[in-house]
Amino acid sequence: MRTLLLATLLAFPAAQAERPPNIVFILADDLGWTDVGCQGSRYYETPAIDRLAAQGMRLTQYLHCQNCAPTRAALMSGQYPPRTGVYTVGSLERGDAKDRAMEVPKNETALPLDRTTLAQALKSAGYATAMFGKWHLGQQGPHHPGRRGFDEAIVSMGRHFDFVTMPKVDVPKGAYLADWLTDRAVEFLEKSREKPFFLYLPHFGVHSPHQAKPELIEKYKGMAAAGGHKSPVYAAMIESVDQSVGRVLAKLDELKLAEKTIVIFSSDNGGVGTITDNAPLRGAKGMLYEGGVRVPFIVRWPGVVKPGTTSDEAAVHVDLYPTFCEVAGAKRPEKQVLDGVSLVPLLKDASAKLGREAIYYHFPGYLEGGGPGQWRTKPVGTIRAGDWKLLEFFEDGRIELYNLKDDLGEKKDLAAAMPEKARELREKLAAWRRDVGALMPTKKG
Repeated sequence: MRTLLLATLLAFPAAQAERPPNIVFILADDLGWTDVGCQGSRYYETPAIDRLAAQGMRLTQYLHCQNCAPTRAALMSGQYPPRTGVYTVGSLERGDAKDRAMEVPKNETALPLDRTTLAQALKSAGYATAMFGKWHLGQQGPHHPGRRGFDEAIVSMGRHFDFVTMPKVDVPKGAYLADWLTDRAVEFLEKSREKPFFLYLPHFGVHSPHQAKPELIEKYKGMAAAGGHKSPVYAAMIESVDQSVGRVLAKLDELKLAEKTIVIFSSDNGGVGTITDNAPLRGAKGMLYEGGVRVPFIVRWPGVVKPGTTSDEAAVHVDLYPTFCEVAGAKRPEKQVLDGVSLVPLLKDASAKLGREAIYYHFPGYLEGGGPGQWRTKPVGTIRAGDWKLLEFFEDGRIELYNLKDDLGEKKDLAAAMPEKARELREKLAAWRRDVGALMPTKKG
């Protein structure tokens, strides 16, 4: 009897080991850096997101790509765009051919199937996984998220009312997409409470077409504009995303899982310049200036992240894969380079430094904007090292250099005044491109 009891006790620690934290990652679409209250907006109302920030940490210098698909590929693969070939949505040959001075590489529109996704890594560590919303990494056959590591996956984007889903499921008439996706998310939380889970909730809101629930639009009509924020429809869309965050947090509270769950809220790229204003940042979605790539990032991790804190340490999309692997105790893929660093030291101490040499961008194509021959960006690469940021434009070799600590709005180009610093960063950027095998655009003719 004593031998049996001892054997039982010896076996028990493995079975009763403390389970790793649940992970909830809510991603808005096209939400700008200042488009929530805790980030400075005095027009848009986001009480749930603001409350999340008060309970957690804001990263003030968190960066994504300039538009949708490359950010999502980086998040799911842990790799910079040159490694996956996903640089943009659709083609790099945007705009009229006669206005493009360079031939551009082919853009991949689906995440390569030989990459181990973040969901696959977490599933291998025993997590239940679900994704509801915008995928944008290939939706057909083996590219669908339901075959890329998610136990449950419903894709929907393109419309906020009368939307379609993949796979096709019944949707009540008049349903609003953000609400409907949240319904699916809270259902998943309810049935997955007994084991660690990873919920990825990538909203289509606040992407165009700009459509919102009429009662919310009415709320903002007549409100005075504030700092370039002025659209009642856009404000109503933001409020629907905020309501989603609130509902997810409420369900975690109801299930008594809030203390065991990491919750992250962010956006896939900067705000669209025709509907919102990213000031004091320069630029908007589609640009590699800060207004196009700097986004809100809020994380709550009870018992680890100190409530109400901020960190000014620069972080980037490829950091989330190694971060989630560390907190989940998941193995990193053996044959897949991860370009980021774990944010866990930063989450434990807002004053920590990540010790990274630089953050890199490579965009070898065109994004049109404003009319024929006008561009949000032309082919360009950037490097961010400490407070310094350099942009290299490939058409003519022109460079721009900014010190973001002194010049958040990227108004004062220091390239001519500081040629040695510009040369140092340009050489590092070129060396990185060679290291990752970045495809370059070429001159026509």
